[in-house]
Amino acid sequence: MKPFSCLHAFFSLIMLGFALMGCSNQPQTPLKQQQLHNQTPSLQVENSDSTLETTESKSTAPPPLVRFPEWPIPGTPPVDNDQSRAQAQPEQAAPQPEPVQPPAPQAKQSVKREKPAHTANSQQNNRGKRLTLSQLIKKYPDLLLLKGSSDTKKIALTFDDAPDTQFTPQVLDVLKKYNVKATFFIVGRLAEKHPDIVKRMVKEGHIIGNHTYNHSLLTKLSDDQFHSQINKTQKILKNIIGYTPRLLRPPYGEISENQLLWASEHHLTVVNWNVDSLDWKQLSQQQVTTNILTNAKAGAIILQHSGGGPNQDLSGTVNALPTIIESLRSKGYQLVTLPDLLHVSKQL
Repeated sequence: MKPFSCLHAFFSLIMLGFALMGCSNQPQTPLKQQQLHNQTPSLQVENSDSTLETTESKSTAPPPLVRFPEWPIPGTPPVDNDQSRAQAQPEQAAPQPEPVQPPAPQAKQSVKREKPAHTANSQQNNRGKRLTLSQLIKKYPDLLLLKGSSDTKKIALTFDDAPDTQFTPQVLDVLKKYNVKATFFIVGRLAEKHPDIVKRMVKEGHIIGNHTYNHSLLTKLSDDQFHSQINKTQKILKNIIGYTPRLLRPPYGEISENQLLWASEHHLTVVNWNVDSLDWKQLSQQQVTTNILTNAKAGAIILQHSGGGPNQDLSGTVNALPTIIESLRSKGYQLVTLPDLLHVSKQL
């Protein structure tokens, strides 16, 4: 080969290489750009004029800001406006259970004084049937007295329903004649009418007891009525005789358990009897005498009356009294007052 021909071929190859290098630096064709666009994720960027760079690009510019889709995200169900407003409110705390209130502090209990055993028993009995008089006597022999000691030959004469202006002065006359001291149970209402007769009793050495204000049946009264009957008479008698009597005799001998215990708590001595003359039936002198002398023994408490209703005749009592006194004395009995027989004080 000729040298010229070889050199020509060598230069042709060089020119072909330069041509090929020039083609590689030219802009890409629209077709190639479209192919590249299809292979890259579609993202919106702040600068729409920017060209996408390949992963091999080493540009130092900051990455473009990505603009994400608006809420709600496509594919999610629409949110109701009312419901969305409710969700926008702060979450309310779950209802808390009401605090348990601690029990109120109990009031400080005062120390109670011990009461007799019969007080507790009576409270239990109040829930049951009322005790009869005989049951009360059996249950409270030391509170409801019927007689004195039989060790000595003493007998007490007692007179109820005084004073009146007809029979009480006659009874006082007989007692004064025989120098006998007796016990009179006074009705408060009658004492208000005849205070002078009550004063005469005290002056002549007789003992005064409480027989309520108007001779009411106590078991038919309320507690307040019962207290009034006793307390009112006590004040009346104290103003007349100068002391408050300790002795109490319930009309008809009837008293309830609560009343008996109340009397005991107030230091009253409740006294009934074990020998009844039954003179309130307006018996004759002989009948009254027989009823007493037949049953009178040592320690006996004899019941008679020196006052009564407007038309009640107690002449049998007045006429029988001398025989009764003389007969008992002849048998060696000493006629005494209740404080002497029962060994209790006449006053509170």
